[in-house]
This record gives sequence, structure tokens and C-alpha cells, in this order.
Amino acid sequence: MNEDAGGQHPEHGSEGITGHLEIERAWLLRGEPALPAARASIRIDQGYLLGPDGVRHGARLRRAIDPAGKVHCTMTRKSGVGLVRHEEEHTLDAAAFEELWPQTLGRRLSKVRHVVAHGSLRWEIDGFIGFDLWLAEVELPSVDTPVEPPAWLAPWILREVTEDPRFRNSALALRGVPQ
Repeated sequence: MNEDAGGQHPEHGSEGITGHLEIERAWLLRGEPALPAARASIRIDQGYLLGPDGVRHGARLRRAIDPAGKVHCTMTRKSGVGLVRHEEEHTLDAAAFEELWPQTLGRRLSKVRHVVAHGSLRWEIDGFIGFDLWLAEVELPSVDTPVEPPAWLAPWILREVTEDPRFRNSALALRGVPQ
């Protein structure tokens, strides 16, 4: 999730830059759930830049097309593992995105994200293009926030993968779906 919403803790902000702690849980789904009609669907293409060591990813480039057709481009750096991570995001214009995008060759993925509000939480259901994988994520206001998946989603959950780094988008872009 990339918005500086109420459940996040801004650390600084300047024009085009936001930084916060991301508290997020994720689940592996057994397939595409029957989604509620009240949802927003976003097409996302993202790729990963190599870091200074030439091995680990340094940042994520993302191009998201919202339901109105507007394109949003960002560069995001995340640190930490598991439930709580630090995220710093920079807005990019289309030219800057296109200049950097070729550097992500071989480290890309595409997905459709379905965003569904449920109570005070916002569930994100990601269907990956090119491989059979569905993940559900929810960002939380605190680590001790109780989470009960909505009735429409619960039957589709195989297991929680919050602490499994193989299901992070960066790992999926580099290595594909874990076996």
C-alpha cells in the first residue's frame, strides 16, 4: 500500500515524498475469490532496481493505472522484514519513470489489484499476470490490530504469508512463484 493513510505513521513529508511505517499482513489465496461489486481495480506494473551492491534490489518502480485511467508513477524503498517495515515513496513523472524502467529488465511483474473497503480496513487482493498467484493484503494501524478476513475472502485463504519473504513482490519478480 502506498498512500499515507490514517493507520500509517508519517516520518517526514516534502513535495512528492512520503515516508512511514507500513504494518501489513498478507495471505496466500487458493485462487481468485468472488470479489464484491464495490471495489476499485488498478493495473500495476512494477520492476526492481539493483542496489549499490548489484545484487539486492535498491528500489521498486511502479506504474499504476487507476479506475479513471490516470497513471501514477512512483519509486519506493522499503526496509525491514515481516509485519512492520519502513517505506519511503517518491512520486515520479512519466519521463523519469520511462528513463529508469529499462534498468528493471528481468526483475518485473504485473498484477491487477482489487481494493475493497471492509469496516475500517482496506483489503487489497492481487492477481498476478503471467502466473497463477493470488495474494490478499491488509494494512493495519498498529501491530496489535485484530484482523478477521471478510466473509467473502475467508474461504479462499490457504495460509498467512506475512513472515514468508518468498511471497514479497520483489522475490516474486526475481524468482517467480515459490514451489
